[in-house]
Amino acid sequence: MRRLLVWPPQAYLIAFFLVPTLIMVASSFAWPGEEGGLSSFWVRDAQGIHFDLTFDNYRDIFTSRLFLVLFARSLGYAGLTTASCLLAAYPLALVIARSAGKYRNLLLLMVIVPFWTNFLIRIYALMIILGPQAALARILNALLDWVGLTPVSLLFSPFAVLVGMVYIYLPFMVLPLYANLEKHDPDLLDAARDLGAGSWQRFWRITFPLSLPGVMAGSALVFIPALGAFAVPDILGGTRGIMIGNVIKMQFLEARDWPFGSALSIMLTLLALVVTGLAAWLARRKVGAGV
Repeated sequence: MRRLLVWPPQAYLIAFFLVPTLIMVASSFAWPGEEGGLSSFWVRDAQGIHFDLTFDNYRDIFTSRLFLVLFARSLGYAGLTTASCLLAAYPLALVIARSAGKYRNLLLLMVIVPFWTNFLIRIYALMIILGPQAALARILNALLDWVGLTPVSLLFSPFAVLVGMVYIYLPFMVLPLYANLEKHDPDLLDAARDLGAGSWQRFWRITFPLSLPGVMAGSALVFIPALGAFAVPDILGGTRGIMIGNVIKMQFLEARDWPFGSALSIMLTLLALVVTGLAAWLARRKVGAGV
């Protein structure tokens, strides 16, 4: 019975995650085809049949400053998005977790409602909100003009990319935090209050350490997709907000250099694994130290 329950999800992960990943790894060592795509993995010559692979794709990544800058920019965007989502989501999740039952479900529904709308529709709505003729841009530029500063464009800027990604990924931070905070025993806070602990002491010594698993789960759910995002930077950032995800998309769909796109994808995956693994190790170290 246990095998019947375990094998279906394992088979799904093998078929739709492990196998495509292995194909991507193999493709990253191939040569591009003459008309795009992939060339053959092996060649036949006088010595017989042998593999025809190359490390040029990875060499081009590490020897080009452009791609290193794009990786660093993507890492910065993902980090800022994660930090901004955490700062915005933690108070909201805490309020929801401590609300009465009749209000809690309504507040959770309001967090989930954006998922009912198509992703692209929400992004194009942000284009209207951040556009040069929108009220937000007019008010901001009027204030800047009043103090003698140059007007700015909110749309097609790094600011627009950050706003868009925080807006898209914020629910992915709120829900894990709420699931964790809702399980906290209120008697711990009452005991700390009886012992003379203030509000900030109770938060930093009890609530926040207990919520670290939720913080880590939410951060991973936000950081990993934000690191490889391409739709939000493409629509809201223009050429000023290009990230490594945009380059990967162009390699597959426009340049049709699948081996180089595969190599970039593998490097992006490894970068995400390294950063999330390091963050998890630091979190476990802090918890073990009693922070």
